[in-house]
This record gives sequence, structure tokens and C-alpha cells, in this order.
Amino acid sequence: MLKFVKNTPFIEDTSLNDILRVCKTPFYIYSQEMINQKVNYTKKILGNNIFFSVKSNSNQAVLKLMQNLGLGADVVSIGELKRSLTAGFDPNKIIFEGVGKSKDDLLYAIQKNIRLINTESLEEIKLLEKLAKEKKKKINIGVRLNPNIDGDTINKISTGKKTDKFGIEINDINYIINLIKNSPSLNLISISCHIGSQISKIDAYKNTFAEMKKAADKFVNAGVEIKHVDLGGGFHVKYKEGDPNFEIQDVKRELDICFGKSKYDISFEPGRYLTAESGMLITSIITKKQNGGINYLIVDAGMHTLIRPAMYNAYHEIEAINNKSKNKISYAIAGPICESSDVFQKDIKLSEQSIGDILLIKNAGAYGKVMSSNYNTRELPAEILVNKDVFAVIYSPQKIEKYIDEDITPSWL
Repeated sequence: MLKFVKNTPFIEDTSLNDILRVCKTPFYIYSQEMINQKVNYTKKILGNNIFFSVKSNSNQAVLKLMQNLGLGADVVSIGELKRSLTAGFDPNKIIFEGVGKSKDDLLYAIQKNIRLINTESLEEIKLLEKLAKEKKKKINIGVRLNPNIDGDTINKISTGKKTDKFGIEINDINYIINLIKNSPSLNLISISCHIGSQISKIDAYKNTFAEMKKAADKFVNAGVEIKHVDLGGGFHVKYKEGDPNFEIQDVKRELDICFGKSKYDISFEPGRYLTAESGMLITSIITKKQNGGINYLIVDAGMHTLIRPAMYNAYHEIEAINNKSKNKISYAIAGPICESSDVFQKDIKLSEQSIGDILLIKNAGAYGKVMSSNYNTRELPAEILVNKDVFAVIYSPQKIEKYIDEDITPSWL
């Protein structure tokens, strides 16, 4: 994503120095070309039924780009549904997931005639039946099944084991069939699953596909005409050397083996896989210090800007723009937040750095800005989209004073 031309850093054909002149750090920057390439490659391998996981990067410009590239939207909240509609997605290309949809959420989705509401509990199916009767409508729904498959990822992003909160246990299929057959208001046309993120082992996909094929056939044999089978996402992204190799062609091979002769309409819901590598977080060194023999670089990005290292112990490669010095120093890169966990890396060798130098935190195009916060009463980071030799600010943060003004002090204080 980054290249140097005569010692000047470029993203695509845009100079990073030009962006730094108009946008203060920290900020996220995305390469439109890289997103285009990843989306088109994914469609080439897995087909056109791709629904972008909006929770991974919900900026309106990114959503509009995905819509322009022919993707649908996979949303997990009423806010994401509204974002997707605002970005121009056809309601018929929006799937509403989520383990905690309220009555108002469901009513809004029904009103907008979206493609599918994927239910995640038996109680939600019953609530939808009640709402459909009240509205005198027949509603197309799906059910998200929990196949009890361990994706062999970290626990905090596992979603497919029977002890995880997501989906309906696959053992409840007979109960679901009975509910649907006795409901004149619900039309079950889809089943879905998602076993987690950063799934690299192909056996996890193979086993999931087999369970979902078996489940779809069971519904059909019972007289419930399942048309769509959504197999989720979770495709692995390589964040560092030594991470497992993952090829989406291997997923396609297992898909063809399992579903090749079936008539089910297959879809996927990738998010991170499409945007992570297209994004970087640009941050400046505020100060330097040494504690207990550790050389700290304190930067203006922190866990409020990119929470993944603090929350998941996730690794992001960091590159320095200033590589003039041949003297390599072992640094700890830490943010300004008043938390000991606000550290990006604890032992990274870089050329000697100075206050004001720029660092690039890579593979930050997914679960970055979208998970940022105002913790410690700090501004959110800006977002920049680069398209060849032009760039646009696609999110400009509110000033701190604006956030303060949003608080309401009661009259008795």
C-alpha cells in the first residue's frame, strides 16, 4: 500500500506529505484501489453473492464504494441498517443480523422491506410472527444456526461454539420447523451461520459447510423450502510474518465439494477480509521517555483510536517514515491514554526516532475507526480515502467543545 518515491511516502499516487499538510494526526487512510482489488478478487472466486459486513468499517464513503462494486450489506444494528440505506444499498440487498434486535428494530426492518431478517433465537421468531400478524404481512426470514464448530480463533471473536451467544442451536431445527409450519405470517427461506473471525484452518470451513448442507436438507425434506444458505465470513487476514497462510481458493474448493450439486443460493459476509489491508493509521510521536530501561515512544494515537491491541492483544505492523539513522533502537510504542494497556508494541526495532516523526500502523482498515471512542475526552480520528492521485476527508471529527456541549447539567447543580 505504501511506496516511496525519492524518499517521499505515497499511498497510490498521492503523497502522504500532502495529506499531512491538511489533516492532523492521528487519522485513518484507506486505499480505494486496494479495496477494489480485494472485492473483485473475492467476487471472482466466490461469486457475486457477497454481503459486506458493515460493522468492520461503516464509513459512508466506504459503504458507497461497496455498493458501487455490487455488494450487498450485512448489518447488525438499526444504525447500520440506516447507514446502508443512506449509502444507497437496495433494501433487497440488505441482511439484518444481530443477537439483540428490539421490537422497534424489527418493525423498522419490516417497514423497509429488506431482503432478510436473520433471527438468532426462538423468542425472536415468535416476536416476528406476532409483528407480522399485526402488520398483516408475510415476512421472509432466515435463521442463524449455531453449528457448534470451533474456528480455532481467539475466544473473544469466536461465534460458532454452542456456548457462544450467537445463533440458534442446530439441535433446535425440529422446533423451528414446527414454528414455521404453524405460522401463516413467516416464510423461512434462508439459513445462515458465522463461526468467528480470523479463521485460517480449512477444516473449520469444511465442517461448517457440511453441517449447513445437512441442516438445509433437513428443512427442505420437512417441507420448508430453503432457498439461500449464507455461510458467513471470518476469512483470515495476515497481520504479521508467521501468521498462517490462507487462500480463499481453498474455501471455494470445499464449497464446491459440499454444495456443488445443490440448488441452494450461496452467499458470504466478509468484512475484515475486504478492507483490513487497505487501511493504515497515521500517528505522530508526541514525546520520548525511558522507564525501567524501556525506550518509550508516546504517540497521539492510542487505544481510543485503535483498540484491537488492548482488547484482543492483536498485532499490527508499525513502520517509521524516518529511516535516516542507521542506529536501530528497541522501542515500545504507546498511546497517550491513562491506561497501562495502551501499548501498540512493546519491542520493535526502528531507526532512531524524534519527536514529531510519523509512524504508520498497518492493516487498520477494519475494526479501527469504527471501534474508536472519546475516552479521556479526546477527539475521534479523521478518515481519508485515496483514489489514485486525489484524496478526500471522509470523516472530520467534532471538536472537543462540541462533545462537552452534548452533556446536560441538571438545574439543581
